[in-house]
Amino acid sequence: MIIAEEHPLTPDLELLFQRHTADMHADTPPESIHMMDKGALAVPDIRFFVLRDAGEPLGMGAYKRIDAGHAEIKSMHVLAEARGRGLSKTMLDHLLAEAQSDGFTRLSLETGSQAMFLPARRLYERAGFVECPPFEGYREDPMSVFMTKVLA
Repeated sequence: MIIAEEHPLTPDLELLFQRHTADMHADTPPESIHMMDKGALAVPDIRFFVLRDAGEPLGMGAYKRIDAGHAEIKSMHVLAEARGRGLSKTMLDHLLAEAQSDGFTRLSLETGSQAMFLPARRLYERAGFVECPPFEGYREDPMSVFMTKVLA
């Protein structure tokens, strides 16, 4: 199992992006979807990581710089057939460590309030994230849950 920083436009990541997009659109109205497409992730203020097992991309995650001390988790996704192996926690731990290493003191995220996002919310809670008000351009939305964590 390897997690490495990669370019989001790498061709063999297409399935990850297709599944992530399908999941985000499955139960969320368009005005409440805040995911970034792969092209939007390919900018200097975003670090994008891929989790691979025997070379196969199974998960991805990124964080976006908001300011010198604050970043936001974006596009975290593990393929459904690879879930149940702790890969989401592995990716989240990696993002937390990298963000802290980059000097960020706070990491925030937006996720869905629907039942399908409950496992993600529980993962973030177990990692020490707590609910917070909307941040960096977001607004109150009944379809969104905003969470943040202070990095030690």
